[in-house]
Amino acid sequence: MRFRHPDGSTVHLAYCTNVHPAETLDGVLAQLRDHCEPVRRRLGRDRLGIGLWLAKDAARALVTDPAALRNLRCELERRGLEVVTLNGFPYEGFGSEEVKYRVYTPDWADPERLEHTAALARVLAGLLPDDVTEGSISTLPLAWRTAYDDGRAETARTALRTLAERLDALEDLTGRSIRVALEPEPGCVVETTRDAIAPLTAVGHDRIGICVDTCHLATSFEEPDTALDDLAQAGVPVIKSQLSAALHAEQPHLPEVREALAAFAEPRFLHQTRTATAAGLHGTDDLDEALAGDALPDTAPWRSHFHVPLHAAPAAPLTSTLPVLTSVLTRLVGGPHPITRHLEVETYTWQALPPELRPRGRAQLADGIAAELTLARDLLTDLGLKELP
Repeated sequence: MRFRHPDGSTVHLAYCTNVHPAETLDGVLAQLRDHCEPVRRRLGRDRLGIGLWLAKDAARALVTDPAALRNLRCELERRGLEVVTLNGFPYEGFGSEEVKYRVYTPDWADPERLEHTAALARVLAGLLPDDVTEGSISTLPLAWRTAYDDGRAETARTALRTLAERLDALEDLTGRSIRVALEPEPGCVVETTRDAIAPLTAVGHDRIGICVDTCHLATSFEEPDTALDDLAQAGVPVIKSQLSAALHAEQPHLPEVREALAAFAEPRFLHQTRTATAAGLHGTDDLDEALAGDALPDTAPWRSHFHVPLHAAPAAPLTSTLPVLTSVLTRLVGGPHPITRHLEVETYTWQALPPELRPRGRAQLADGIAAELTLARDLLTDLGLKELP
């Protein structure tokens, strides 16, 4: 979906396809048919943006076979879909029964991460619509925090500098500018926007910036204006933003609140949980750890890294951090000029919701994704952007 900002520039809104498990190119093509096109039709639009997630095998198939890339581009056009951004965070196995810590490998100290991201950039350059010259790729925030020493940090910085050089060469070759964005996430080396400033300024290239995920920012109790002001002052570009909402519990000491939270503790994804007290930020790596005894102080609200549907907050006594998303979006695109032009709804946890909240079949999932995009569209038009055909 495209929107005209009051300054005349185009802002792109997509939804991320990592909600649909697929490890191969055939699986990606099936996603377009079974999920993405039905969402577009529900929205009544001739064109829908999707943020493609391409696992390593699908990416390699596309980058090594020009005919396969042309076929994917044709399928996108035939189904009224367009791609300006990729989710390059998960490498493989994101649809597995248990993902947890595996999503953080390989990290930026491993050669596979550089090669995979460079391959994604070449693929994206070939998928961008004819009238779009800028693409974006979000990636993991360097590494999970453990087993990351000074040596691995320097290796990661070198890899990012090498990537920037390859992206420069790619633009020289294709005329398409591709930028890559570290996505801060709780528990990682880059947990917050402030954590991103030092490594990104050390890399020192405007092709490498930040992806502001509004669930992650909220989970870490970052104040949106302060976070974005710090990035601007440091000269770190916001390359894209993922529009998502975290799980919020106002009174985690109450038994009924803990019971409600326990329904969201599940075995597939990691749900880092945080609380902000007068003594600082406290956290656990997963929600079930937070619920076990006194692992986390319960005198202040808890937030958990569980991407809940934007349009449907959990039932009381829980809620979501949608107000944080709204505040971030206002700063990103509500001013005289957009800070970023790539927005991506990313609720990949539909099938990890408590059983009674999960969509039953493709039709209900498409309904839910369309409802999320409708909410995002309304937020954008309320800020003065105009939806384009």
